[in-house]
Order: sequence, then structure tokens, then C-alpha cells
Amino acid sequence: MGSPIPLRSDYNAGQLRRIARDSKDADQVRRLLSLALIYGGGSRTEAAHAGGVGLQVVRDWVLRFNANGPGGLIDRKAPGQPSRLDARHRAALAAMVENGPIPAVHGVVRWRIIDLCQCLWDEYGTNVSKQTLSRELRALGYRKLSARPRHHAQAAGAIETFKKTGLRQWRRSRASGASIAAI
Repeated sequence: MGSPIPLRSDYNAGQLRRIARDSKDADQVRRLLSLALIYGGGSRTEAAHAGGVGLQVVRDWVLRFNANGPGGLIDRKAPGQPSRLDARHRAALAAMVENGPIPAVHGVVRWRIIDLCQCLWDEYGTNVSKQTLSRELRALGYRKLSARPRHHAQAAGAIETFKKTGLRQWRRSRASGASIAAI
């Protein structure tokens, strides 16, 4: 078995305990206290037991601590998959939405997200899901709007004839003696 990786020489057990006391991150505190145990002369097995982890995890903590100091022991956000759309794709997408579809060219009279996905595939060879494209359009400031539905057989002026345009004249109903009890 090889020798353990040495810890940085610019820190000691007291400094790590002080940093742990001031930290708000519980996981960082646990890691710092385990490394302070090693600085204090304890074994890596004792540090692993105190931290509730295995020896390999303590080794990973030592590597992170040696590379970045106490800040390296804070959990970082996972980077995730990089975006499939770059600035060029977003600019083209915004231009397509602003200009609207050309029925003879695009075969549609209004954009749907699936149509925009297909245009991105045809134009750039970029495969984007509907959910991703919806999120990208929302980030660009566009909202999903649709027209109010209308019955296919509705006459053009039918709604106007039923609208109440004048002021309502409220009339007081007559009090009938049948509904009011005589006192």
C-alpha cells in the first residue's frame, strides 16, 4: 500500500477548527474537522470514522483541500449538460419568431414549438426537445399565446349582436304583500 497524500503545510489543526466554527455549511464543517483530526496527529482511518465516510472519500477531501484550500471542501453545483443552443441559434430563433412563418416555405401559418424544433434541425442540425425549446423561448422573453377558440360555424357579426353595450337600467322590483309578512 502507498503512503498517504500529505496535507498542505500552510494550515494547522487550530486554523481548520476556527474556519469550521465560522462556516455555515455543515458538510464543509464535517470535512474540515476530519482534516483537523489528521493535522492533530490522528490516522486517516480515525478521520474517516469521525466524518462518517470511507478512506477513499477522505483521500478525495485531502486532494480538494490541497488544490483549493478550505473553499474546496464546499459542495459545488454540478455543471450539468452544456446548452445545445448557442448565441447564433438563439438569434436565429428570435428572428424566426419575430418574422413569423411563411406558409409557402415553412408549410405552417403559425409557429408551434415542434415546428421551431424542426426548423432548427433543418437549418443547423441541432436536435432540441420541445421542453428545452420552450424554456429557451421563455428565457428570450417570448410567451406561449394562443387565440381565443371560436366555433367553426360562427357567423362574423354574431357576437356583436349579443353584446350589451348600453347602460343598464336598474328597476326596483315592486314589493308584493305575499312575500312580506304582515306585522
